[in-house]
Amino acid sequence: MNLSEKELEEQLKEIGSELLKPPSSIDALLKALDKAECLLTNVEQSPTRSMRDTLLPLMKALISDKLLKHSEEDVKITATSCITEITRITAPDAPYDDEKMKVIFQLTLEAFRKLSNVSGRCYTKALSILDAVAKVRLCLVMLDLECDNLILEMFQSFLKLIRSNHPTAVFSAMEAIMTNVLDESEDISLDLLRLILASVRKENQEAASISWKLAERVMSNCATKVQPYLMGAVQSLGASLDAYAPIVMSICRNGTDNIDAGNHLPLIGWSRKMKRAKRREQIQMSQCW
Repeated sequence: MNLSEKELEEQLKEIGSELLKPPSSIDALLKALDKAECLLTNVEQSPTRSMRDTLLPLMKALISDKLLKHSEEDVKITATSCITEITRITAPDAPYDDEKMKVIFQLTLEAFRKLSNVSGRCYTKALSILDAVAKVRLCLVMLDLECDNLILEMFQSFLKLIRSNHPTAVFSAMEAIMTNVLDESEDISLDLLRLILASVRKENQEAASISWKLAERVMSNCATKVQPYLMGAVQSLGASLDAYAPIVMSICRNGTDNIDAGNHLPLIGWSRKMKRAKRREQIQMSQCW
């Protein structure tokens, strides 16, 4: 779509007004949401004041119960995909207040579940959302808002849903999101480590090889960060190190000898404001759209 800034603003205003009073027809509503998403992909980050003002009606419409609590799954996931585009545009600032962002994250997790069926409209939208969450590093906002249960649920979904017939980009996006969460967590919960350890048990290697590979890669990426917690997690499960992938024994026995710990310093002791400032910088630096 080749539009001038003025033309783009005009069309965004029109679609924002239309979605504030969404059409009753499902087909018409999906067509409007698809148009909104297409237009949003043409908006650059750090938009002008005029563009920011133009986006306000659309942002209000997208977060409304009429869309996010719609009975049609296609409507909810397409609205969520539009909101993900909004987060890209406003990054590193969140486009909505904390409570609304928590609702958005819940809908994002619902969208991820659509990755289980490798076809259809919902799957395509879920792919788009997953890619954006990884690139914008929205998981850092989840950490800031202390969405611990949602993060655990997200890890569970990734390890359960990943398939060998998924595009490589799906594996890479999941790996990036999980790695960012662990690396930037103030503390790593026992529940999260137990979940990852369950995926790298030797008995599961053949039955769930792609899930095994994902968990193994994430542990390897975050070896320095998980090392202080890992042995305790293994012991809490009553299993020996031999029951798990070799990476588990390597991390527990070798610690950080061969890893550059300087890039994985924990955030313990930082004020919440300082952590948010650091993550805002990371989100900004991660943009490569």
